[in-house]
Amino acid sequence: MPELPEVETVANGVHERVHGRRIQHVTLGTKPEPLKSPAALIEETLTGARIERVHRVGKTIVFDLLRDKKPAQFTVHLGMTGRLLVSKGEVEVPPHTHAILALDDEREIRFVDPRRFGRLAVIAPQTTYAGTGQEPLTIGLEDFIALFRSRKTPIKAALLNQSLLHGVGNIYADESLFRAGIRPKRQAGRLTRAELARLHTALKDVLKHAIQLGGSSVSDYVDADGVRGFFQLEHKVYMRTGQPCLVCETPIKKITVGGRSTHFCPVCQI
Repeated sequence: MPELPEVETVANGVHERVHGRRIQHVTLGTKPEPLKSPAALIEETLTGARIERVHRVGKTIVFDLLRDKKPAQFTVHLGMTGRLLVSKGEVEVPPHTHAILALDDEREIRFVDPRRFGRLAVIAPQTTYAGTGQEPLTIGLEDFIALFRSRKTPIKAALLNQSLLHGVGNIYADESLFRAGIRPKRQAGRLTRAELARLHTALKDVLKHAIQLGGSSVSDYVDADGVRGFFQLEHKVYMRTGQPCLVCETPIKKITVGGRSTHFCPVCQI
């Protein structure tokens, strides 16, 4: 599933290409799974709307719209295999395309999702989509430490809890814990202030670097132009089971934490 850096990359790419354009008409597919709002409501809200901004909240892409001088929001969650592409109208429509937003410059925004775990929705009027937890890129140290105080769950599971920090997924939890030197099974509430400070810095650094490299392409992820990311070349532990640690050469181990595959170095992480 695309995580914060991948969603940020897609949102930024779509914004650069389409902000200021107007949606002429909307075509939705026949499969009901991607639609969290009624098809008629999505079509009514989007048709004729001007795209003011496209941005990320957690793992969700948010379109800020202006229609009849009234603000509206349309959200796209990519799910496991979702892609949001900006294409010329004459380009062949890929299979498994569930939504096409035709723009006033003869281009289209296309939502493609083979497994149909992605979700499309319109946010209720007079409300603003805020996500489920705090923003990892901007949270301050004291608020970060407070999230894990007295929590008995493993720190890896706590990092994946979207009600605490929205947007962090398996890849960047593993990579951040490695850089902070913390074992993923350590109880979150027992980490010292110094350890949480290291994790706070490591998480931000990893996410920012991943965004700079366009995210990690380890499965179906591509950006708004259909281009793969490069941060997978920077992975220190994720999906490197049995390979030597890049710091101490100890083989990387794989365990399960909170039902999720977890990768770590048994020497560098304590």
